[in-house]
Amino acid sequence: MGAGHHHGGPVTAGAAHRGRLLAALGIAVVLLVAELVGAALTGSLALLADAGHVATDAVGIGMALLAVRIANRPGSERRTFGLARAEILAALLNCLLLLGVGGYILLEAVERLRHPAEVPGGTTVLFGVIGLALNGVSLALLMRGQRESLNVRGAFLEVAADALGSLAVIIAALVIVVTGWQRADPLASLLIAVLIVPRTVKLAREALEVLLEAAPRNVDVARVRKHILAVPGVEGLHDLHVWTITSGMPVLSAHVVVDRGTLESGGHDRVLHDLRNCLGRHFDVEHCTFQLEPRGHAEHEGRVCH
Repeated sequence: MGAGHHHGGPVTAGAAHRGRLLAALGIAVVLLVAELVGAALTGSLALLADAGHVATDAVGIGMALLAVRIANRPGSERRTFGLARAEILAALLNCLLLLGVGGYILLEAVERLRHPAEVPGGTTVLFGVIGLALNGVSLALLMRGQRESLNVRGAFLEVAADALGSLAVIIAALVIVVTGWQRADPLASLLIAVLIVPRTVKLAREALEVLLEAAPRNVDVARVRKHILAVPGVEGLHDLHVWTITSGMPVLSAHVVVDRGTLESGGHDRVLHDLRNCLGRHFDVEHCTFQLEPRGHAEHEGRVCH
């Protein structure tokens, strides 16, 4: 006996924050232009590095928006969950871009440490402050969404690292103003590169866990098993699987062994109701599919019918 809990077309976590992503994209474009102008005027590698990071922000947020649009298309006979995984793929691609930018900044900073260039500290401070202010607005816009969507979190982490980069630009420029020590600028660039890597690796690991269909981190599978077995009428459980389609869309499937008396008396509706209520209330897993079966049914599963 099969039973399922099915929602309509996928509505991903990122879709709820599309407007905020659009606003963040507009801010990133404005900031990119400002920092490129600042880098050209001052010759600051830190500003140029931050501009490169902002360009990655803009591309990443653009990909996030594209992924949200693709991911929320309705499913089809061929793709029953639609293209919800597009958000996760976009987050992973953002990670690759961030690592590339970090590597480039690292190489350029090492070269500048060997051969420092003259950088006007006062002008660089001004552009750094502009960058920090604009990044602060973007962070405020994306703060809530990054808790719900890996895709939005990717954009949030890019902006957060860029905000720290802007702060590094300001500090380095102030050091140059006060002491005239020009190597402060490439050192700030190195700091920007270092800030990019740990957050990027963490996001990549989370995205890979989704693609590899690991159980969601907030779902304890052992506890799920215990709760299912505690439902009245349930005698056993096998083939329990919990995974994530995309951010905000955990799913579960299981074969639940129910005593024959409950099945024969029409109690399967009550068992299904109890199972769904339990999982939705305790584990926030609403998309569940259960196969209710009598004891011994598992012995016949997998056999070819003729």
